[in-house]
Amino acid sequence: MALFSDVCRSVRTLLGQCQRSTAAAAWSHSQSSRKYSQTAPEPEPVISDNEAINKTFVNRNPRNLEQMALAVKDRGWATVWPSRQYYHRLMFRRTQHHITAEVYSSDSVDPVLSCSTKEWALKRELGSTRSVAACRAVGEVLAQRCREAGITRIVYREVPWKFRSESVSFFPSMLFKYYTLMVKICRLIHANFFSTAESDILGSHERGWRHA
Repeated sequence: MALFSDVCRSVRTLLGQCQRSTAAAAWSHSQSSRKYSQTAPEPEPVISDNEAINKTFVNRNPRNLEQMALAVKDRGWATVWPSRQYYHRLMFRRTQHHITAEVYSSDSVDPVLSCSTKEWALKRELGSTRSVAACRAVGEVLAQRCREAGITRIVYREVPWKFRSESVSFFPSMLFKYYTLMVKICRLIHANFFSTAESDILGSHERGWRHA
């Protein structure tokens, strides 16, 4: 009986070792298959200097908001005359010999645009450099320069008694009238050359003004 029990114990030990080895082999196989079934990690993208996002935003075109009338004007000047709540301000000066018109921005002490009868190209076409015709010429030239520079909003304020002069009262009306005429001409050219709805590109002026 002792011999039989020893044989049974040896058989149980052998079977246990076989089961443990089988389980270990199965576990290692499952781990290896799981390892190979996983996708390979993707490499991290390399960000160049051109693609990096700067934490500080700098508006490189501040005039864009101004042309859309979304820029915030300088406030807090309610008790000051003239008020500084504007984008651009027009200054008109008339001396004993010449007429000068200048356009200032809200954050600059130097004029961004100017026109004067001191300029030879304008002076040689005028009989007098301080007459009503000179004011009209200065207004037309300044309107053209404002249109070319993209200045679309201007504030013009003067004390009331200065408008008693015919030249002073004639200058702003001529400036804004000529500027509006230039805008309509540009729209007319755009409508004539870029409109696909019109069959006749060189259509009549009435049709062009209707587009404007």
